[in-house]
Amino acid sequence: MITLRNNWKLEEVQALLERPFNDLLYQAHQIHREVFNPNEIQVSTLLSIKTGACPEDCGYCSQSARNNTSTEPERLLPLDEVINSAKAARSTGATRFCMGAAWRNPTDKSLDRVIEMIQAVRKLGMETCVTLGMLTEKQSQALKVAGLDYYNHNLDTSPEFYGEVITTRTYQDRLDTLESVRNAGINVCSGGILGMGETERDRARLLQQLANLPQHPESVPINDLVPIEGTPLQNTESLDSFDFIRMIAVARIMMPHAYVRLSAGRTEMNDEMQALCFFAGANSMFYGERLLTTDNPNENHDQQLLSRLGMQMEQLANNRCA
Repeated sequence: MITLRNNWKLEEVQALLERPFNDLLYQAHQIHREVFNPNEIQVSTLLSIKTGACPEDCGYCSQSARNNTSTEPERLLPLDEVINSAKAARSTGATRFCMGAAWRNPTDKSLDRVIEMIQAVRKLGMETCVTLGMLTEKQSQALKVAGLDYYNHNLDTSPEFYGEVITTRTYQDRLDTLESVRNAGINVCSGGILGMGETERDRARLLQQLANLPQHPESVPINDLVPIEGTPLQNTESLDSFDFIRMIAVARIMMPHAYVRLSAGRTEMNDEMQALCFFAGANSMFYGERLLTTDNPNENHDQQLLSRLGMQMEQLANNRCA
């Protein structure tokens, strides 16, 4: 019997991260197998609907106007282009279509246009997720009425390390948006980015923050930093692969009913590392050759990998959070 907890102590999380690797994966896989089909992967596709010129100073992001990157600002995509992208994603097996806009927070006028996109994608029979920055309670309610399934708003890292990466919004701002989304009755998608120079304690604190929310996020994306030229983190040392897999395993143990998603950084992971992540409890991934502005493995490679592992893509009808 799995007990859901929202009272994790930091030393408990650190102890899990420091367990012998085989013991940790064994525990995580047992939990994963009890809650989910271990041979199914939920597949999402992510589209940047408004790229660049973001006023935030996130040290990892190519879309920040404060970072000197090659990303060119673009206006909000037209509705028909979004619909065509969603249709293409559906045809290759994606069940959730995620849309991201490089805003600090959306204006009500911009939100109206995003709502049109949400409604159009839902008509295709797909789940919808958006990430638009900070929201007001009124905006969260409007998204709920529109039928939005998930709202993504990552905590990124620990409260203590956060200021080393971002200064234009506070950690509490992020928690407030998550609370607003949850109060509106929208599923929460929230995770973090690893490999930004944080310590193991910071990684433990990130998981503690996520698991100790009043209700666990339904979706937990775990990103491996993609260092982008022109950002403050462009020369950050890569995270050890086993440390990344440990985070997947501990996320599964602490949030047993969440979809734990392999997100950014998969192009740097070999097939064996991804297979270990799946065994450790990752049961969702972003699918398609682009994640906002960074590369991602192509669909053919992912299909071949899943076939080699005897795994299959989860169908929408089986989705627990549909």
